Amino acid sequence: RRPPPPQSPLEKVAAQEGLSLHQLSGKWFLVGMASRCSYLAEHSHQLEATTMTVTVLDGQSLAISTFRKLDRMCWEIRQHHLPAQAPGRFLLKDHRKSSKVDVVVGEADPSSFIILYYQKGRSISVKLYGRTSLVSDAVVDKFEQRVRAVGLSEDVTYYFPTYGFCDSADEFHILD
Repeated sequence: RRPPPPQSPLEKVAAQEGLSLHQLSGKWFLVGMASRCSYLAEHSHQLEATTMTVTVLDGQSLAISTFRKLDRMCWEIRQHHLPAQAPGRFLLKDHRKSSKVDVVVGEADPSSFIILYYQKGRSISVKLYGRTSLVSDAVVDKFEQRVRAVGLSEDVTYYFPTYGFCDSADEFHILD
């Protein structure tokens, strides 16, 4: 008999319990991210202030608009997170049917921070968002513990600028 497939890192992550999706609505600032993404490592000196706005659709799925600068222009990236098999778990589908990203709301205090996990294939990343661009040291410590728990380390953890945010993009700079 073949051994069972190895457990994906995301299966070990518990979703925040008792979370109402409507509590996630509104504006969030990207504070930090841990990922083995080679592009991120090579361009970490060029990180741009990033925000996301969360809107709850139909009580189950999330419309997420991410605003960031690219070549000094503000861009809006729109994504649709569909509900997955359990509360606090979502599926982000690419235009190519084969490509999907699993998303888990790992921990949240909707008034101050949220820790999100993203997994595409076997690759996992963790993002820390705050209601403001600065979060408490206790929240940063919590984020760093969560990062280590999925096998990532501080050498692949990046913190984002706390200034220079975009609030909008013109119609020519929207990616759906």
